[in-house]
Amino acid sequence: MNQNSLDDAVVIALGGNLPSLHGGPRETLASALRCLPGEGLEPVSISGWWRSTAWPDSDAPEYINAVALVETALGPAEVLAALHRIEDRHGRIRSALNAPRTLDLDLIAHGRAVWPGPGLVLPHPRAAERLFVMGPLAEIAPDWHHPVTGRTARELAAEAGVGRDSRPLSPAA
Repeated sequence: MNQNSLDDAVVIALGGNLPSLHGGPRETLASALRCLPGEGLEPVSISGWWRSTAWPDSDAPEYINAVALVETALGPAEVLAALHRIEDRHGRIRSALNAPRTLDLDLIAHGRAVWPGPGLVLPHPRAAERLFVMGPLAEIAPDWHHPVTGRTARELAAEAGVGRDSRPLSPAA
């Protein structure tokens, strides 16, 4: 991807720490990735799996995370609706904020769009602080630029304060 198409990409973060009908968190995330094209979201790059301690409750099961860059003709609200449909199909129950879950799909950025809400804020307001998002993004797109700050994924990953224990899983893990 050249820099312009990289910065125009739609960035989706995936995470989960509870089993679903599809299996454990890695199997659930893999299933969600397979669902993206059917929703008009074509993956062009997918990070490896990352592991992180649950936050803010470190006693909850560890999370598995990844990031995907996708191409789509859908607008931001349509992408978010598609992500919610995929979450629903994977048993996502929305309860308390930051509660354990089978699947969490977050729209991190939709190109260079700045979307103030309500119901959707772009770029995602807390993603830049989270190593479990910026680490996988820096793995596949280190020179991606945050639409507001202009900082690269590599820079944001180096400074992320939440999820500092996040680390890539070895392929055999």
